[in-house]
Amino acid sequence: MIQNPKRYTITAALPYTNGPIHIGHLAGVYVPSDIYSRYLRLQGRDVLFVCGSDEHGVAISMKAKKEGITPQEVIDKYDGIIRKSFIDFGISFDNYSRTSAKIHHDTASEFFTTLYEKGDFIEQVTEQLYDAKADQFLADRFVIGTCPKCGNEEAYGDQCEKCGSTLNATDLINPKSTITGETPIMKSTKHWFLPLDRYEDFLKEWILVGHKNDWKPNVYGQVKSWIDGGLEPRAVTRDLDWGIDVPVEGAEGKKLYVWFDAPIGYISSSKEWALREGKEWEPYWKDQDTKLVHFIGKDNIVFHCIIFPAMLKAEGSYILPDNVPANEFLNLEGNKLSTSKNWAVWLHEYLEEFPGQQDVLRYALTSNAPETKDNDFTWKDFQARNNNELVAIFGNFINRVVVLTNKYYNGIVPSPNTFSEVDEATLTELKAYPAVISSSIERYRFREALGELMNVARLGNKYLADEQPWKMIKTDEGRVQTQMYVALQIAAALSALCEPFLPFTATKLSRILKIESPLSWATISETSDLIESGHQIGEAELLFAKIEDEEIQKQIDKLEATKTANIAENKKAEPQKDAIQFDDFSKMDLRVGTILEAEKMPKANKLLILKVDTGIDVRTIVSGIAESFKPEDIIGKKVTVLVNLAPRNLRGVESQGMILMTTNTEGKLVFVNPDTEAANGETIN
Repeated sequence: MIQNPKRYTITAALPYTNGPIHIGHLAGVYVPSDIYSRYLRLQGRDVLFVCGSDEHGVAISMKAKKEGITPQEVIDKYDGIIRKSFIDFGISFDNYSRTSAKIHHDTASEFFTTLYEKGDFIEQVTEQLYDAKADQFLADRFVIGTCPKCGNEEAYGDQCEKCGSTLNATDLINPKSTITGETPIMKSTKHWFLPLDRYEDFLKEWILVGHKNDWKPNVYGQVKSWIDGGLEPRAVTRDLDWGIDVPVEGAEGKKLYVWFDAPIGYISSSKEWALREGKEWEPYWKDQDTKLVHFIGKDNIVFHCIIFPAMLKAEGSYILPDNVPANEFLNLEGNKLSTSKNWAVWLHEYLEEFPGQQDVLRYALTSNAPETKDNDFTWKDFQARNNNELVAIFGNFINRVVVLTNKYYNGIVPSPNTFSEVDEATLTELKAYPAVISSSIERYRFREALGELMNVARLGNKYLADEQPWKMIKTDEGRVQTQMYVALQIAAALSALCEPFLPFTATKLSRILKIESPLSWATISETSDLIESGHQIGEAELLFAKIEDEEIQKQIDKLEATKTANIAENKKAEPQKDAIQFDDFSKMDLRVGTILEAEKMPKANKLLILKVDTGIDVRTIVSGIAESFKPEDIIGKKVTVLVNLAPRNLRGVESQGMILMTTNTEGKLVFVNPDTEAANGETIN
């Protein structure tokens, strides 16, 4: 670990521009990286926080094919949505770039050329999967098949999303092209490989020895597993029609592999920032006094802890990451988040549906962050954290302090009298919190740090509840002055301590307290006079609003609609039965009928006894639909009836026919209805 670095370079994983940002991205990468960056800036550190849109690779090509537009149209559309969402949500990047930018193409090409000229690549002809019908080589995401490790039949050519294994497309069992559905063939193609095996000893020493005690166990464990399994050369080029051209002779039609070019996006984003700000970028990437920290999700651990460091080591002039505090995955209502299946809470939609409540989502995601294991986001938990914690603890304390100060002193901070032991103990405890919260943040324990922040609000609530100034005002006004002064110091401290986690709340609270220059954490640790006597504060405003059940149910219903749509899209029709002759079909007598009466069969959960007008007669039909329909709801329903089915005795009732049914996309029974204009008794043929 670098002690007392001169500067920090903080990177957040580049989001693919094949869709908007969802809560999984936020919980895994962008909220923790923003907390860390904001915290460091508050400490007066030199911070460069960079990110950008990842706009190359197969995911973009797949999206373009699916939507019938060009890759450029895809990246322009989603870069705009993502960029605006980050701004509106308060993610405080110093620079947000694009890998389609010229500065990135130039930087990535130069990086490749440097390694190529040093002889760091292996040039090799290999057998790759090829779709003869589409007349193209299949990049990893254009292949789907059975995972050789867990048997998942829908594994991609680069990774199995079920077991998390990293794969090569040629590893898949029964591979299929996602473009045409055809079984691909093997065909020779030339590519360039980074020989990771050459860096195995370096990686063992640097990570397994050097970072054994400071990297998160989930990160260290995954890296160790990879290294222990033996590293192999990894392709850095691909046969694709979208991306950065491989800048060497004989590489026509080939592009840099997205996992080679994407992390270089951090460097090109830094260059873009430096050009705009008139600064030097190299100290942030090449000075040993710089601390480099990558924030990523667990699916990117191998690339940021093995492949990218090997690239940097091969180039020779760059520093290596000091830490890669990757998070695990966040699930949604018990199911894995999925962009392709629309099973997500999209950030831009959240901002529209919960205006002004950015910090509520930041709080919910941080307090439930998947820091060392997968966690689950539910709308009920989101509501509870807002109502029971932000509103009832944080907001309640601030509201009481501000209301009482305005009521008793017209909003002017009173002068304290003699401090009691309780006052002294409370102010001493308050001074300890900046160091406690800092310790958690410095160790990337953001959930723990947020819990300590809320303990400051709890400290304030307990102080007011124990001291009861609203009662004391009747007997000892001098004592109340001291009580309110102490409570206001806690409120002032909260305005600064909450800024990394709840930046919009920090701004609002500072405005309410009329604190124009933000308090430093050092000041909170050193003095009890954070907001001086005689200072005028503003009127009370609610920091947080209660979220009602109706708002939450609306979100749950929205997800249920998505689930139904997914079932409909993925539902496969039953295969055709064996062929029959026309005479076989003509033996069935299908008629239009109307249900006249319906009642439940006694002691039978599934059966209804129906009286049906078939046009021929009124007959009894017993139907196993009682779990799907109430008797009173189907009276008068037009139905299709097989009238010449041999009678059958069911629980003592003779059933003289069958009602035709099917199931809808939700798996529920529905009637096969004839047109309402058809009369009872009309034949169906």
